[in-house]
Amino acid sequence: MPKASVSKFFDSYACEFNEIYGDNNTFTHNFINRHFRKCMEIRFGKTIEGCDPIEGKDVIDIGCGPGQYGVILARKGARFVCGVDFSEGMLDLARQNAERHGVGDQCRFLREEFLTYEIDDRFDYAVVMGFMDYVQPPEDVVEKVLSITKRKAFFSFPAAAGFLAWQRKVRYKKKCDLFMYTQEQVQDLFRDTACRNVEIEQIDREFFVTAFVE
Repeated sequence: MPKASVSKFFDSYACEFNEIYGDNNTFTHNFINRHFRKCMEIRFGKTIEGCDPIEGKDVIDIGCGPGQYGVILARKGARFVCGVDFSEGMLDLARQNAERHGVGDQCRFLREEFLTYEIDDRFDYAVVMGFMDYVQPPEDVVEKVLSITKRKAFFSFPAAAGFLAWQRKVRYKKKCDLFMYTQEQVQDLFRDTACRNVEIEQIDREFFVTAFVE
């Protein structure tokens, strides 16, 4: 489960994080995104594309942050989006983003600890982007996500190797816990699940996982 330090970090980081998906077109902003946040752009596109068909479908976004995934899926026709996060600062931005884009009635954003949050419904799609970086134990998260998913679940896992991984570990050392994975560890997490198929693809400094539940 995420510690209070994680929630505190993302409360302070909420506005800056929201700008990653915003329309700031300055040279510096574009350079940073192109060279250091490439995987975020790729995983965003792959997730939105993977949630097709979306019309009339339900989505849960775990670690929803400022709600960018849920808002665009609602705009594309999702019937209902449930966003779960442990940062109130992020959730405030998510609600504002949903209202600004006219999908406030389709979206609900909740401050909850995912592993202890009782979820009775099942969703067509589950989005778990940038969440596995901060929670333990990963086995429990994967199991619970799959248990509430009807069609497909999308995960990102930060790769343990490489210069950017080392740089990120140093940067986060005094801020909050950070968990990284090898490809073998990611494979092991899904090996004994009930998924009919699991695709694992390395994109830049992350592993992007598509778990087919149907």
